[in-house]
Amino acid sequence: MTQGPNPNDNRGHTAADGDHEFTADEVEALVREYDSESNFRNLVGPTAKLVTILSVVLSLFHVYTAGFGLLNEVMHRTIHLAFVMGLIFLVFPRKRAVPTRGMWIESLIFAGFYLYLLYGLATALPASGIKTVFIALMVGLIFLTLPFNRKGADPEKIALRDWIFAAAGAGFSAYLSVFFEHIFIVNVGNPPEPVYMLGFMAIIMTLEATRRTMGATLAWIGVGCLIYALAGPYLPGIMAHRGYSITRIINHLFVGTEGIYGVAVGVVATYVFHFVLFGILAQMSGLGQLFIDLATIIAGRASGGSAKVSVVSSGFFGMISGSPIANTVTTGAFTIPLMKKSGFSGRFAGAVEASASCGGQITPPIMGASAFVMTEMLGVPYNELILIAIVPAAFHYIAILLMVHLEAKKLGLTGMSKDKIPQFGAVLAKSWHLFVPLGVMVAMLLMQYTPFLAAFWGIILTIVCSYVPLVMRALGNTSMDTSTVLTPPRLVRGFEDGAKFALAIGAACACVGFLLGMTTLTGLGFKFSAAVVELAHDLAGFVIGIDFTGLLSENGLALFFGLIFVAIACIIMGAGIPTTPTYIILASIAAPALTEFGVPLIATHFFVFYFGVLADVTPPVALAAYAAAGLARSEPMSTGTTAFRLSMGKALVPFMFIYAPSLLFVNFTWVEFITALLSGLVGVLALSAAYIGWFRRDLALWEKISLTVAGLLLISTHYAAILVGLLVVAAILLRPVPPRASAA
Repeated sequence: MTQGPNPNDNRGHTAADGDHEFTADEVEALVREYDSESNFRNLVGPTAKLVTILSVVLSLFHVYTAGFGLLNEVMHRTIHLAFVMGLIFLVFPRKRAVPTRGMWIESLIFAGFYLYLLYGLATALPASGIKTVFIALMVGLIFLTLPFNRKGADPEKIALRDWIFAAAGAGFSAYLSVFFEHIFIVNVGNPPEPVYMLGFMAIIMTLEATRRTMGATLAWIGVGCLIYALAGPYLPGIMAHRGYSITRIINHLFVGTEGIYGVAVGVVATYVFHFVLFGILAQMSGLGQLFIDLATIIAGRASGGSAKVSVVSSGFFGMISGSPIANTVTTGAFTIPLMKKSGFSGRFAGAVEASASCGGQITPPIMGASAFVMTEMLGVPYNELILIAIVPAAFHYIAILLMVHLEAKKLGLTGMSKDKIPQFGAVLAKSWHLFVPLGVMVAMLLMQYTPFLAAFWGIILTIVCSYVPLVMRALGNTSMDTSTVLTPPRLVRGFEDGAKFALAIGAACACVGFLLGMTTLTGLGFKFSAAVVELAHDLAGFVIGIDFTGLLSENGLALFFGLIFVAIACIIMGAGIPTTPTYIILASIAAPALTEFGVPLIATHFFVFYFGVLADVTPPVALAAYAAAGLARSEPMSTGTTAFRLSMGKALVPFMFIYAPSLLFVNFTWVEFITALLSGLVGVLALSAAYIGWFRRDLALWEKISLTVAGLLLISTHYAAILVGLLVVAAILLRPVPPRASAA
């Protein structure tokens, strides 16, 4: 489950088809532009060696603990975060070499907030020499957060402030690790004065690490949570609470597992990191190319084969990739030029790749990092979560494939030429060994072994199996590619990249700890849920008041409006924030609102998960679509709009399994499952035809509108609505085809 591609491992690779060949450097540039999680410095010299050593040590720590036993949760998380926070300021540059006015305003606001917190802490702590030194050091640290730069400074070089930030970032977690017994056993419930000082520094450095790796959006949310905890008595209505002092907030966030070292960082440290590392090593051993070859064999001959190859390969690749942007660019460098050459527009080609790539995070058996968080929050075994996710993920890809097929038929496109499609036997002969690590890992997950142990054996077997080509060549078989062998230098690079690609998500989850901590401290989740429920019932009551048919029910309307409100919140929250922190935030404050309507808990979590992923292809901040537009040389906003429409299966499926939980195998009945499955498939077909505007012939505007309405009716669980939808779809799609129209 990689957070990005490994372009350094494929220098010289180009997309062999299309109107442009993309080099690995161009691919890397696009990833750096659109995916802040992959915007690493190009370090050289002793600094690069130091970063390599620290990154490899971090990777080895996780591999060892995965295979031979984790430490106690606090110790494990503090060691993990000490490395992560220290490396972030060495690996990631500032966003801009020359600060803009907006950066100055933003940084001054953050600095002012830090000074306000420092004043509150200083008045709470007793007078002492240590306190005076601490205040002076913190004022200096806050001053360094301002974006002043030496004229002509190279952002690729590590400045003095970065070294100071790295030491401070690593220091607060290292302190807890070193003095673990003194803080958590001897003085439990009564932390010594330095804990509050280090806790204050932890707040600053966590927010600054988040701003540097993720941008300011998530950091603003963290600040908002702290302000909410401080300003409780001054807030109106349902949002008011007793208010908490800065010392109480620091104690709650910094000591224990309710805040910074909470479930979010715990999941990254015990699950996500290992799958990131596995994905990096699997790509280096040739698994990514194998996925593309298999997708070409499966879908290449079909009408519009190049686009279907994009959908299938992105689905395969997404199973081990946690980043929709990296998935889009890595596979899109090959598939987008191929689609354009075969006759698809650049806009449609980019949209297909972006939409398919974003589906990887919802595709079992190896889903994105959010799936592991979900297992922790719900207490559902991962093997059960895999089964639950099958049907919703299938709907997403069926919808994309249907639209691709109809677009290809509309344009009169054929499949790929025979010489462009690899032979299955040849692919299997040279790449069979790559199935072993993935197969063993999936089997262990299904057998309910812990995910980190499954990832451990996946990593070990990936390394071991990468040497199979060398063994086979020694035995006389020269068909296997020996350039994918994970030799010691390449293995070191893989361990380094694995650690780097896990840094940003580590910082994000530490910042999410602010929200989780303040939610448990203030009851924020219950307050938000109450507000959503009240608003949904008020709106439902208004609609009932003007309903002259008497067919609507207030509870049904309230649920519908509640779903709409939560879906909008998910899309807005997901704009510019990675899926995992988005899911954690929404699962904490938004999902409880749906349970108030009687929705099964697992359905509420899948609902916010799906809409959080959808944000990557939802304008105006559709980063995956914009990255695809860069490859397709198309207009970004129109590409994002098209990608959103192609992802309509992902947008509709959450409503389907809310109304028919049997699709998630929850409260399962065969009647509900089969009815929802069949009506959903017909509904997706109707909506696909309406969007493309073609089914065996060009569709008129009234037919598109009718199919859209019918498709929405078909996701309902009311038999009358389903029957009406089926009749409308049949009447339009089964009409006789005019002689000049092409048959699908």
